[in-house]
Amino acid sequence: MRIQWRLRMTAAQREVWTGTELRRLLAEKAGLELSSASVSALFTKEPSQVKMTTLAALCTALECTPNDLIEVDTTPVERPIAPPRPVADLPKAVSARGRSMPPL
Repeated sequence: MRIQWRLRMTAAQREVWTGTELRRLLAEKAGLELSSASVSALFTKEPSQVKMTTLAALCTALECTPNDLIEVDTTPVERPIAPPRPVADLPKAVSARGRSMPPL
């Protein structure tokens, strides 16, 4: 599975070219005040997680859907078939009396 963050492309399609413009739209249309650093990080990096409120605000500000911002490739990853591991013979610990474990 592969996930791609498409905020920059989605913003560009709506003629939002800078973090400053996006920050202003977030404040005006969605009522979300984010720091310049936070908006810059969203704009330039792929986040490992996004709050649902932030995602909703981005969709409101850019008039888009979450599918426009996040592209998910759910193609299963093929893994090579590993050969079966041999089972090692376990040594048998048998005492002179034929017990394998001490009495309780």
